[in-house]
Amino acid sequence: MSHELGQGGVEAPPAPRRLDDMQLSMVMMRDILLKTMFRMNLDMVSDLSRALCLPIPVAQELVDVARGQKMLEATGTLSATSSSEMGYQLTDAGKARAQDALSQSEYYGAMPVPMDIYAQQVKRQSVRNIKITRQQLMSAMGHLILPPNLIDQLGPAVTSGRSILMYGPPGNGKSSISNGIRDALGDKIYVPRAIEYSGQVITVFDPIVHTAVAEEEEDPTSLRRTTGRFDTRYVRCERPTVITGGELTLDMLDLVYNPNARTYQAPLQLKSTGGVFIVDDLGRQADPPQALINRWIVPLEEGKDILALQSGEKFEVPFDTLVIFSTNFHPNDIFDKAALRRIFFKIKIDGPDQADFLKIFALIARKKKMPLDEKSLLHLLKKKYPTIDNVYANYQPVFLIDQMIAICEFEGIPYQMTPELIDRAWANMFVKDEVIVR
Repeated sequence: MSHELGQGGVEAPPAPRRLDDMQLSMVMMRDILLKTMFRMNLDMVSDLSRALCLPIPVAQELVDVARGQKMLEATGTLSATSSSEMGYQLTDAGKARAQDALSQSEYYGAMPVPMDIYAQQVKRQSVRNIKITRQQLMSAMGHLILPPNLIDQLGPAVTSGRSILMYGPPGNGKSSISNGIRDALGDKIYVPRAIEYSGQVITVFDPIVHTAVAEEEEDPTSLRRTTGRFDTRYVRCERPTVITGGELTLDMLDLVYNPNARTYQAPLQLKSTGGVFIVDDLGRQADPPQALINRWIVPLEEGKDILALQSGEKFEVPFDTLVIFSTNFHPNDIFDKAALRRIFFKIKIDGPDQADFLKIFALIARKKKMPLDEKSLLHLLKKKYPTIDNVYANYQPVFLIDQMIAICEFEGIPYQMTPELIDRAWANMFVKDEVIVR
């Protein structure tokens, strides 16, 4: 059986051929069918196949099972639009069962993918299978001015699909580099709409996290049928990126139970499977950084995570995410040795030296059409920077030049750089220490 290779070589999940391939309980599948018909008011197998994300023959098989149980009946009227299709409706017993099933779980629509089958797909599209070349990484980082040895460090880290800790003073591009890594990943993966474990449905696909790739609409007149290329219970997406910052708490990494719908929502790290999970500003969360790292240790080492259902039952889910931590603190200040040992790559992202700072400043000035002025630059380097111990940061050139542009535009004067404008821009970069009388 040949599986379709997606772009970038990710093997697509094969579509089920018959009901037996589904590996879900018959009761669950029948109930989802009845609930979908009840809630969406569908009566055609072709429409049901789309709503349930199943191939037509499999949807037909399921309809036949429900008919056999007297939950459905054929309406006997062929559809006005398509002469060949038989319509179906819920019997009284079917309606009663649909309502009963809805009171247990509101979930209907796409059939969930069993956890074991999902785990196979995770392997096929693992973030550890990605091979990124120097060229790909360079072009994804093209807009950043980076020290030459940084790519040497980042490359192996990204290619290994292991955890990365970036640390260093704020404002030097740790977040931009994290996003650059994400852009370098490039290929497409398959994200399940929902997964099933122990009869419970966990929704995974989230339009906020996942960017679906537009699929070509099928032309009904075309000779070559393209449907059935892959299991449509999955959505073909860009590799996901979840970015969290100071708002991250430990309970965000647990299953979220919706008591109204009686379904679960996947936690953030499960949504980021096959992609990148960025924990920005580590050390600013309500939970201590050590506790956050401890939560990640087992998943990072063993490639699996443990989640718990409402009943307290614990189960394993695949953990396949490139985790990037970024912090403005020194790692030794916030982690113990055991935690640090478990983070595979530690990369210091430092501020530029004076020469690189000037390079960045000149480059941004050129880009933003701000003429350089030697007197103003000397004023900046000789008068201003000594007041902050000559600590340069990558964000400063953009900040200072944007400030001067804003002043010039307000005053209605051509873009220019003067010591006075430098002073005004500088004053906005730092706030003077003073006591505010309340």
